[in-house]
Amino acid sequence: MELVLDFLGRLVTQFQSPSLAFLLGGIVIAALGSKLEIPDAIYKFCVFMLLMRIGIGGGMEIRAANLTDMLLPAALAIVIGVAIVFIGRVTLAKLPGVRVDDAIATAGLFGAVSASTLAVAVVVLEEEGIAYEAWVPALYPFMDIPALIVAIVLARIHLSRQKSGKRAPVKIWPIVAESLQGSALTALLLGLVLGLLTDVEAVFAGFYDPLFRGFLSILMLIMGMEAYARLSELRKVAHWYAVYAVVAPLAHGLLAFGLGYVAHLLTGFGPGGIILLAVMAGSSSDISGPPTLRGGIPTANPSAYVGASTSIGTPVAIVLGIPLYVALAQALFNP
Repeated sequence: MELVLDFLGRLVTQFQSPSLAFLLGGIVIAALGSKLEIPDAIYKFCVFMLLMRIGIGGGMEIRAANLTDMLLPAALAIVIGVAIVFIGRVTLAKLPGVRVDDAIATAGLFGAVSASTLAVAVVVLEEEGIAYEAWVPALYPFMDIPALIVAIVLARIHLSRQKSGKRAPVKIWPIVAESLQGSALTALLLGLVLGLLTDVEAVFAGFYDPLFRGFLSILMLIMGMEAYARLSELRKVAHWYAVYAVVAPLAHGLLAFGLGYVAHLLTGFGPGGIILLAVMAGSSSDISGPPTLRGGIPTANPSAYVGASTSIGTPVAIVLGIPLYVALAQALFNP
């Protein structure tokens, strides 16, 4: 009962947070028919700034960290990303009115990671005073890339069986290369390398860190407007996608939270790190995932997988997921 009350209290608090306020503000003004437009270049720049800040901070932390502490969480991130896709393949793909390639693409997008949701979670932890290993955001590609690869491979195997009745070989490296070349991962990895190998503390403290929350608020406003716009697309496909988009973020996040707690018992992985791992698992890619899946699974309908992710999945992951994982961590580590 105490856990439920804590979660509800945090949920109310979350509605007062600037990040969620801007997200809801974007939804409201879009619903009211506002003509406000924020250029795509500004959106991409905000994403770049957020990921550079996260990457540089993670790189500086890795420089002083014991790399063996990262091995188990990194392995778990891979397992979680792959598991999410297979879960979608055996659940969503079996539901009536759902095409298999659409379901696999949706699961792939939900297995990949949302940079914006991760950024919101970082801000929440800092506001709550919950310590976390700064290298945890560096687990982003360990979850993101395997999920996208597995989704594309499963979809191509399914389509090749439909056409010829047998499996056709699938080349893995082009999928990896395309994922690594995506703007989101490029920015994050660049930040990691700079933080790890250069003396970047001054520019981090004087530029990237102070601007982080401002850029995040703009990104949340854009995502709110996009979420409402995508609702009309989601109505064109089976309603099961809406159900999946509500249930999957929380189910995936709780799976990751449980595995993160196992890592805590084995290696001392901290509560903040567990929360971030759960947030990454509960998120769905909003930057690198859609173009990768459009190229890798061209037969899949973007209205299904992008609509489910943007219009429902991301708000659920931010509004419900983050307070839930924080409440669980507080119940486990501060009973």
